[in-house]
Amino acid sequence: MIYSKAITKGTLSHDEIREFAARAMGELRIEGKRLLIIIPDGTRTMPMPLLFDLLRKELAGRAAACDFLIALGTHPLMNDAQLTRLLGQPVKDGVCGSLHVFNHRWDIPATFTEIGTIPADEVAQISGGILNDAIVVRVNRLIYEYDQVLICGPVFPHEVVGFSGGNKYLFPGISGKEMIDHTHWLGALLGSRNIIGTQHTPVRAMIDRAAGFVRAPVACLALVVTHHGVSGMFFGAPREAWQAATVLSSEIHIEWTEHPYRRILSVMPPMYEDLWTAAKGMYKAEPAIEDGGEVIIYAPGVTQISYTHGAIIEKIGYHCRDYFLKQWERFKDVPHGVLAHSIHVRGEGTFDAASGNETSRIQVTLATGIPEEQCRRVNLGYVNPASVNIAEWQGREDEGIKVIPRAGEILQRLRKTGNK
Repeated sequence: MIYSKAITKGTLSHDEIREFAARAMGELRIEGKRLLIIIPDGTRTMPMPLLFDLLRKELAGRAAACDFLIALGTHPLMNDAQLTRLLGQPVKDGVCGSLHVFNHRWDIPATFTEIGTIPADEVAQISGGILNDAIVVRVNRLIYEYDQVLICGPVFPHEVVGFSGGNKYLFPGISGKEMIDHTHWLGALLGSRNIIGTQHTPVRAMIDRAAGFVRAPVACLALVVTHHGVSGMFFGAPREAWQAATVLSSEIHIEWTEHPYRRILSVMPPMYEDLWTAAKGMYKAEPAIEDGGEVIIYAPGVTQISYTHGAIIEKIGYHCRDYFLKQWERFKDVPHGVLAHSIHVRGEGTFDAASGNETSRIQVTLATGIPEEQCRRVNLGYVNPASVNIAEWQGREDEGIKVIPRAGEILQRLRKTGNK
């Protein structure tokens, strides 16, 4: 059964959020048990200090233990200062009061336990024949040290899976490399414009199939939020709570336009600290850009391509899907998750292997702290961020020019070619 509370306009009050959290925790029947709560890192809009405080108070004296695990995927580990900002409470050596706050140590092989394999024929069926290799499913073994797992995180349109949230906090949130690479590669092959903001996708089906191997009890508290506050809360089994949340997310996180834009300025908030995460300014804008148009990612504070994968991206650059597929022998050993990121950032395009010419559907330009030479080297455009006057972009939508303040989460979509 799904418990939910949502509104399409405005936000829930503090009392409404508290009452819902209390009801959800009552449903868990956690008395005397050990609870592990999986939460997002700092790259997601989420009232985590409020939820952390409410959950901690609701579970005090009931659960034998209540700890938190940050679903990093392959994002950088969070230090104590970053965890303190995330939770709104002091964290010292990964401990907050009596609670432990764990980084998902994706960088340590011993983190994982193998829980199953998705057979090759099933992979082919789910992917529509695009992939046909069996996938080993590994997950952070920490979840088996607790009696109950609770996923607690927001749902947004997502370039790889359609909508984030739900079982995505397991795969790829705390999963092994195999699921990360296969799901992101499948998303790249299908194309972000075909997936983002779509509820049912082959990538989501792959994630839910992997989640079927998890034998620990898992519940989900899914939230639909904006930077103004919480618009909806949904509690239940991960798949069902997530699905209910996507209905509201599609209402408040998708902005429809009747005509495509020729230029979009995506103004990225400080929570995106490298291009790997700030590239959401491209993903959320791409569906509404006309052929030959341009997305400018404006993030003066971003100085790194990727804290985790930067060296690989420096070698391969940013290119369209066919650039890699038509030179597969050259790129087949590159981690597929990194190839997928490259494709998502560059967008759709074509590549002529005979001439070596690559043609992109749109231009992607960085107005960041990444030097011009480096931008050109990885096949992206450059503009000096100091030359960007945001005020000059505003109020020009009738000219095909759009500025997106606090970009990265609201999806821009062209109504006549979009799908809800």
